Amino acid sequence: MSQMRENPVAKRRFRRRTVRVLVDYTVDGEVRCEYATTLGAGGMFIETESPLSISALIKVRFRLPSAGTVHEIEGRIVWVQAAEQGELRKAPGMGIEFTDAVATATLARSLEK
Repeated sequence: MSQMRENPVAKRRFRRRTVRVLVDYTVDGEVRCEYATTLGAGGMFIETESPLSISALIKVRFRLPSAGTVHEIEGRIVWVQAAEQGELRKAPGMGIEFTDAVATATLARSLEK
């Protein structure tokens, strides 16, 4: 189930920041709340034990810690990381690429402040 793009860091157009931001999104009529651990104007990684399928469409809502604005951005799942066993555990979750250019631009301005 774990699939990652080839060297995703090299292909990123936007810088990512390490964060801990509560994000909510709806799946099959049920609201889920999880934490994003990286965030940039182009996307985010959400830690979750129940990631969505690759290519699934999603709309996330979150608020940056230093801002009052609620960001609501559409995106798609581009990679999934399954839970791993052993000493070097990586958090399970899903990588989201934002697809809404207007909302992405607004987020980029908020991240610059």
